Amino acid sequence: MKARVLLSLILLCGGLAAPSARADDAAPAAPAVPAACELPSYLLTSESQLPKVADAVKAGKPLEILVVGSRSTTIPASENSSYPARMEAVLKDKLPPPEVVHVSVEIQSKKTAEETASTFVKLMEAKRPTLVIWQTGTVDAIRSIDPDEFRGAVTEGVAALQSAGADVVLMNLQYSPRTETMISAQPFLDNMRVVAQEHDIPLFDRFAIMRQWNDQGQFDLFSPSRGPELAKQVHDCLGRALAQFVIDAAHVGPAQQQN
Repeated sequence: MKARVLLSLILLCGGLAAPSARADDAAPAAPAVPAACELPSYLLTSESQLPKVADAVKAGKPLEILVVGSRSTTIPASENSSYPARMEAVLKDKLPPPEVVHVSVEIQSKKTAEETASTFVKLMEAKRPTLVIWQTGTVDAIRSIDPDEFRGAVTEGVAALQSAGADVVLMNLQYSPRTETMISAQPFLDNMRVVAQEHDIPLFDRFAIMRQWNDQGQFDLFSPSRGPELAKQVHDCLGRALAQFVIDAAHVGPAQQQN
C-alpha cells in the first residue's frame, strides 16, 4: 500500500527523476502569469526573511540556489519544465543584470528527513549555495516515521544548513486528493511549520497551494489522465510561486527588479 502511495505521488509531479543536475540556464523565459497559477497573497507571504539572498542581490553577486528534494522535483525528459528550472527562469527575468541566478538540484530519492540531513555537511561544502530550498516530509509520512523524530531531523538539518552559511526555505509535502486518505500528512505539515517558526525561516506551503488549485478547479489533481502535461503546468505554477516567494522574503524592492 505504501509503495502504491509513493508511486501515485511521484506520478503526480512528473514521474521518475532524471539525474541530479543544474537547472538548464537556457530555460525559457517567463511570460505573464497564467490565470491557473493565481493564488491568494497569504499563501505567498512569510514574516521570516532571507537576508543572505537580499545581500547577494543588492551587491550584484551570483545567487546560487540549491533545491534538495525527492523525485517530484523533476519531470522526465523535460527538465526545463520542472519547478526549479521555472523558478530560475522567473528569477532571471525579475532580477536585473548583471545578477546571475543559478539553480541546481540535489535529488535524495526515497530518503527520510534524517537520511537527507546526514548529507548536508558534505553537500554544503561542495555546493556553497546562498539559499537552500529543502523539500521534505513525503517519504517520512509514507513510512509513518514518528512525527517527533521527523521534527528533530528537520531541526538538525536546518541547523546544519544555517551553520554552513545558507538561507533556508522549507517546502512541505505535495497535495494529492488521490492519496490524502492513505497517508497522515497533517503531523508532518504541523511539525515543519513549528521548525520554521523556531528557526525564523520561510515555509513554502506547497501542500496548501496545490490544494487551493485543486479545490478552486484550476487543476484536477485527482485525475491521472493528463499525465505529463498536467505535471508541466503544475510545475510551471509552482516555479513561479516559489520565485515570487523568494523575492518577497528577501525584500527585493521594485527598484531592484526589472519589472
